[in-house]
Amino acid sequence: MIFQIIGAFIAIWGFSILLEVPKKLLIHTSVIASVGWLVYLLAEAWGISTVMAYFWSAMVISLLSHLAARILKAPVTVFLIGGILPVVPGAGMYRTAYSIIMQSSDMVYKNLQETLLIAGAIAVAIFITDSLFRLWKQKA
Repeated sequence: MIFQIIGAFIAIWGFSILLEVPKKLLIHTSVIASVGWLVYLLAEAWGISTVMAYFWSAMVISLLSHLAARILKAPVTVFLIGGILPVVPGAGMYRTAYSIIMQSSDMVYKNLQETLLIAGAIAVAIFITDSLFRLWKQKA
């Protein structure tokens, strides 16, 4: 688990450099991604379903991104794009495409359904967090 978290940190550090994230924000983006991946791994270890593990991970990443944006006075997307990258269901998309090529219709539907549920859970988590911060900003 520790190696995966360190791997997520290093991967997002490099990805953030490619995205030209300001140097002073590189560590923050990488930490947010690592914490999000930790939440996913812990949720899976506790027996929470895969889709809900992705949901809670995306909620934490989105929350931390909004907080970092306000504290460091930077756009939320600087933290959110890099932070959310480790939980994007790329492997599910690959498995779906592979199942299509191998003409395994049962696996196509299973992989596609799971991938779409994960993508939807991530989108809903980001939407909920963004909406809560907008409401909080309007009341303040």
